[in-house]
Amino acid sequence: MLLAVTAGLVGLGVLGALGGKEPVAPPPATKTEAEAVKESGRRPGVGEPVRDGKFEFTVTKLQPGVRNVGGAYGRNAQGQFFLVHMTVKNIGDRAQTFDGADQKLIDRNGSKYSADTAAALHLDGSESFLQQINPGNAVDGIVVFDVPKAADPVRIELHDSLFSGGTTVDLTGRR
Repeated sequence: MLLAVTAGLVGLGVLGALGGKEPVAPPPATKTEAEAVKESGRRPGVGEPVRDGKFEFTVTKLQPGVRNVGGAYGRNAQGQFFLVHMTVKNIGDRAQTFDGADQKLIDRNGSKYSADTAAALHLDGSESFLQQINPGNAVDGIVVFDVPKAADPVRIELHDSLFSGGTTVDLTGRR
């Protein structure tokens, strides 16, 4: 009998705890990149801010055809260095690390290129290797890619971390 009463009280307690809470509304829907592209008919381009996770990225300048970074003690490109200048702002509420190695450059043929972090280390003002950015702060960085001389980069995937979904910026308006 005592066991039945105890089980009943525990059951009422659980039901009371569950029943006394207000239902939680789902978070507001956000537009996916595909929806944003579909609405405007184009991807954001150079000079237009885009967001991924805790970062807002603005590609500010492109430098194709660079043969060497860092001078005599720096690095020579296997093909050509393609430098992507960008501002990265932390729009989150805690510090976040920006790493140029998380970014991908894509050419007209669909080939994806990884950033050349070693070359970026030889570049004054690169600010793209493991930069800790506090909330509300921004860094101006340069991400370096070593691509074939004939490569024609058309977009860049920008990521706030290695595992984020990323966002894409169209580079074709640079000409």
